[in-house]
Amino acid sequence: MKYNLLGNTGVLVSEIGLGAMTFGGGGQWGVFGGLGEQDAAQLVWQALDAGVNFFDTSNIYAGGRSEEILGKALGAKRQDVIIATKVRGRTGSGPNDLGLSRLHIMRQVEESLKRLGTDYIDLYQIHNPDQLTDWEETLRALDDLVRSGKVRYIGSSNMTGWELMKARGISRELGLHAFKSSQSYYSLAGRDIEREIIPVLKDQNMGLLVWSPLAGGFLSGKYARTRTGNSDDRHTKFAFPPVDVEKAYSIIDVLEDIAKNRESTVARIALAWVLNQPAVTSVVVGAKRPDQLQDNLEASGIVLTDDELARLDEVSRLPIEYPAWPFMEEDDSIIRKHP
Repeated sequence: MKYNLLGNTGVLVSEIGLGAMTFGGGGQWGVFGGLGEQDAAQLVWQALDAGVNFFDTSNIYAGGRSEEILGKALGAKRQDVIIATKVRGRTGSGPNDLGLSRLHIMRQVEESLKRLGTDYIDLYQIHNPDQLTDWEETLRALDDLVRSGKVRYIGSSNMTGWELMKARGISRELGLHAFKSSQSYYSLAGRDIEREIIPVLKDQNMGLLVWSPLAGGFLSGKYARTRTGNSDDRHTKFAFPPVDVEKAYSIIDVLEDIAKNRESTVARIALAWVLNQPAVTSVVVGAKRPDQLQDNLEASGIVLTDDELARLDEVSRLPIEYPAWPFMEEDDSIIRKHP
């Protein structure tokens, strides 16, 4: 297992992390996995044995059961790992049971600490922006949690580039602890964050934690032009994140060819592409079975060739959008005339 710095924190996290969305789900969360304590613990220990030290969950996954199960599974290993969880989503029927107000954040951090069975959270992330709450209130509340020792670092998730810069600017102006990372969707079938989010992260020296690197399972190898998957597959039940299916099929064609030549799997090659992107800190994978997790973990040892990367880039790259296209072939004649 390889380890990368989490932004400018000095903290090293495994380049593959284990997501706990598959833990404990019932009802609407059952589509993601619904693993009980024993099955979830097996995956956690399998990940630990492989060198994984980054585990990600949320206060809303399975109504909090995900945090409970993850905390129990880690047990005495808690001190050896980085636990990330989130706040923002609805946790009850009341009008204040959601959002990023000081009220909701302070309530939820205590609940998450209790469920995880720990007295501190390594990375506390806002799950989504909150359009109703002033950024200063949210950031001051998060800063207080860091200063109190209940949270080590704060991170963001699912934010736009301008929102990240605005939040960083407010934190700098007020002398508050700032977001150290962004958890964002990124895959061969969804490269949108390359437009503005990745440039911001590079400029601000922030970490990038990737969710759904297999596009909700569409790049798992179960789907192709001649295969539609099984009725029990997650993507069949819940097609999220959205995928341009025809473009994705073309991507899968290239993935299958590279996987065949390497005697590997489509999922490993798709994950390896994400791992090969320089801005990526850690790729969060989810699994329901040990064999799925093992296949994902083995992507860590794959180094794609320049030719393989070029083929995958060609079939998956984003179209150029304004304001980038006016400068695609910038005239350097002035530089040549006046060195």
